Amino acid sequence: MKNNSITIGEVTVKGGERRTIELPLAAMVTHNDVEMTVHVICGKNPGPVLFVCAAIHGDELNGVEVIRRLLKQKQLQRLSGTLIAIPIVNVHGFLNNARYLPDGRDLNRSFPGSSKGSLAARIAHTFLNQIVRQSTHGIDLHTGARHRANLPQLRADLSNEEVQRMAGAFDVPVIIDSKIRDGSLREMCDEAGIPILLYEAGEALRFDELSIRAGVRGIINVMRELKMLPHKQHRIHNKKPLISRNSTWARAPHSGILRALVPLGAHVVKDSILGIIADPLGTSEYHVTAPEEGIVIGRTYLPLVHEGEALFHIAHYDSRSEKILSQLEAFQERYDSELNPDQPFDPHNAPIL
Repeated sequence: MKNNSITIGEVTVKGGERRTIELPLAAMVTHNDVEMTVHVICGKNPGPVLFVCAAIHGDELNGVEVIRRLLKQKQLQRLSGTLIAIPIVNVHGFLNNARYLPDGRDLNRSFPGSSKGSLAARIAHTFLNQIVRQSTHGIDLHTGARHRANLPQLRADLSNEEVQRMAGAFDVPVIIDSKIRDGSLREMCDEAGIPILLYEAGEALRFDELSIRAGVRGIINVMRELKMLPHKQHRIHNKKPLISRNSTWARAPHSGILRALVPLGAHVVKDSILGIIADPLGTSEYHVTAPEEGIVIGRTYLPLVHEGEALFHIAHYDSRSEKILSQLEAFQERYDSELNPDQPFDPHNAPIL
């Protein structure tokens, strides 16, 4: 049985074909054309239609590199179903190193959009109707904001069994059972019955090698789980991921200069000291303490902080902390072992997974 063709814009991609499609968006103020690049790999055999997108926030770069490396994987030649890869959704923001669009709107709060609305609404409408509604599954790649980094993690609606299956296959130690926000891509996928994962890792405007490698491998793992790619003959069965259903932020009790004492992935207990805030003259110091026991999954890297600012994001678990830490350590060691310190990494050559 042959795979169905798919039409995006005015281009039809048939089974066994691979095409790059340029979807027109609103031009720049200089009248230069702006296009959303869409890579389509239509396998010979039928299967799911998976979209993988990055840079819905224009300054979140890790996902762009994840998709570049994903598209270089030789095993995609044996693809069943269809892969739709969109490295840069928010092209306008990407060109300006900006999270938001030139109209100041957050694209990930602008769905379902409108063909006659704001710039954000028009891009959301195009992306939703040309890409998302033609898909059966989705993976959305994100990072933390500027000066904020996230431990590699998934955010997903785990009440959906298919989402839960995808999340388990992705293979990251932290999964957050998170609520769906109004106007988000996840909300549109939920309404359309399209299971979607949101991968968060690293910091805006920075490449993080561990986060990138984990993202590429995670997508490949999901594609194997969906039978879009064949499983390895000697497959390593991943440990069951631990799920956090609640998280809190430790906030700055005073304004000043922060000296952080704990890294991403650290286990903290309630009231333990996460950092120290001092005034610039060093005449007073204040402790930032953990509101609850958990794992640090996000933190600020900017030392200048204001009272009430979110500094450390802590995920809480029902399981024992020792089990969580062992999985985090195994995850770190797995990717650290792939980096040969005697041979610098070549970003132009994608790893074969």
